[in-house]
Amino acid sequence: MQITINGVTTDVDHQVTVADLVSRHAQVRSRIAVALNAEVVPRSQWETTHAAPGDSIELLTAAAGG
Repeated sequence: MQITINGVTTDVDHQVTVADLVSRHAQVRSRIAVALNAEVVPRSQWETTHAAPGDSIELLTAAAGG
């Protein structure tokens, strides 16, 4: 199925979870926030939240600075 990750259309397995996507696309899991179709997915729900065809996922990394 196709979903969009950070603006790029990508083919993924039908049973992919948010946790799977974070593992594949984020270097540092501890500073990541995830939005699925513009709704924040709490870290406690990453393992049980599945992507569906056409979903839009944003993986956001916190950065220190000023």
